[in-house]
Amino acid sequence: MMFQEFRKEIDWGGRKLTLETGKVARQADGAVIATYGDTKVLCTVVAEKTPRPGIDFFPLAVHYVEKAYAAGKIPGGFFKREGRPGEKEILTSRLIDRPIRPLFAPGYKNEVQVICTVLTHDLENDPDVPAMIGTSAALCISGAPFMGPISGCRVGMIDGAFVLNPTCDQMTETKLDLFVAGTQEGVLMVESEAHELSEDDMLGAVMFGHKANQDVIKGIIELASACAKDPVDLPAEPEGKKALADKVKALAEDGLRDAYKETVKQLRQEKISAVKAKVAEDLAADDSIDQDLVGAALGGILKKLESDIVRRDILDTGKRIDGRDTKTVRPIAAEVGVLPRTHGSSLFTRGETQALVVATLGTGQDEQIIDDLANDHRRTFMLHYNFPPFSVGEAGRFGFTGRREIG
Repeated sequence: MMFQEFRKEIDWGGRKLTLETGKVARQADGAVIATYGDTKVLCTVVAEKTPRPGIDFFPLAVHYVEKAYAAGKIPGGFFKREGRPGEKEILTSRLIDRPIRPLFAPGYKNEVQVICTVLTHDLENDPDVPAMIGTSAALCISGAPFMGPISGCRVGMIDGAFVLNPTCDQMTETKLDLFVAGTQEGVLMVESEAHELSEDDMLGAVMFGHKANQDVIKGIIELASACAKDPVDLPAEPEGKKALADKVKALAEDGLRDAYKETVKQLRQEKISAVKAKVAEDLAADDSIDQDLVGAALGGILKKLESDIVRRDILDTGKRIDGRDTKTVRPIAAEVGVLPRTHGSSLFTRGETQALVVATLGTGQDEQIIDDLANDHRRTFMLHYNFPPFSVGEAGRFGFTGRREIG
């Protein structure tokens, strides 16, 4: 046979969920086609074989891509081709990223790229659910050090009853749009919109979704037991890292503790930066230390040291870094009409955090036309969120709207 295929079918929410691997995208480390109803999503995982040098973070990238052909459409515009990711694609990419990121082995620095491509959309089942499930399955068979599996589902509420993965038509009736992702042991992520439901209803919906996810997790485990690649060997902790961490602690701990006693944010950041700069200078002057190790590990060591200091101080003293106890809110101030020619404006301040909000009223001609796979519709309320670098006192990237600003 040309293909060695593996397939797992799960009866889930009155519909069949199918996970298939072995036929498409065979050069990826893991590739699964997740089918729910007639909605199909190809989820692929590729992990580099060596760590990316000189970084102190996990380089994971998740891309959810909707192709117009999936709904029998031709892309609009002059070139008739898909352009940059739309809002739905970015939101779904981040939805998938959040529950899988913390499940990779600590210290794993190999670049991992996840691509979820919507192949068909039946206009009934939203592709984000099979995309998350397919990603989890692809990671579990890829050999990457992923401590899953996870599953994700959508929970609706119609006529007082919870509904698992409501269809697009049912979404117009539901009082709840809740996405729950988790492992066998617990819930990892919850994202929701609701029409003023009680706390008991919300908690019940979360537990309903968590229980429903168990059937899928069991199916992914069975699929992985049949076809998963051997897990990669994690690199041993670099020789000398513990000694470096001890040296950094000796150099920085007292200075950082003193800096975190400063209640004014700007002054505190200046003191912290000065301590870090002095540590880097002292380490650079020490010929007995591997400077490549310093470049790769110093940021993470300092971050953990800061976290330990702040956490311990809060537990020991009951005070946070700005001097408040654990029950006191920051000072709040609000004013309206701060801009003279806008339809509405306000400035809201809470401690060091500020939001300048501007409202503009329009007509029917100003409605936003949304052309996505499910249908074409018009949006009459638009919320644009901007997070410029100056808002945190930094000189950073400025230009196109970032993924975090969209969702």
